[in-house]
Amino acid sequence: MENSSKLVTIILMFIGGSPASTAGGIKTSTLAILILAVRTLIVGKENVEIFGRRISYRAVNKSLAVVFIGLFVVISGTMILSLTEPAQDFLTILFETVSAFGTVGLSLGMTSSMSNIGKILIIFTMFIGRVGSLTILLALASNEKKSLYNYPEEKVIVG
Repeated sequence: MENSSKLVTIILMFIGGSPASTAGGIKTSTLAILILAVRTLIVGKENVEIFGRRISYRAVNKSLAVVFIGLFVVISGTMILSLTEPAQDFLTILFETVSAFGTVGLSLGMTSSMSNIGKILIIFTMFIGRVGSLTILLALASNEKKSLYNYPEEKVIVG
């Protein structure tokens, strides 16, 4: 497989499937919400909107959290696999890690020759990719308590 094909496949595997499916990854709706949020920022609107409906700030924040948790898992897994599997090139290791995170099942053939630590890491990545982001978000959502006060808003320079 050519490197460009590997890269496109990696991106698609990271996105994953639709919500409520058995697919892993960040999910297509999460990506759509983030794209809409960026568009809203560029256009200068107040609210993230689509099809005459407003997307809540909570949904946008959850989407950001899912993507950052996913990136953290993939980057960490790739870095650790780079240490445990020095014979493999970086793009192949990234492909295997993202495939595990997205629970896709595609492989470039390196899984069978991995060390035991590498195989355990791939198993852990599969588990996090399928269950972890959702579980973490649900755990955070169940602990939400209404605050009796609000701090003053601060204008922060971004970019």
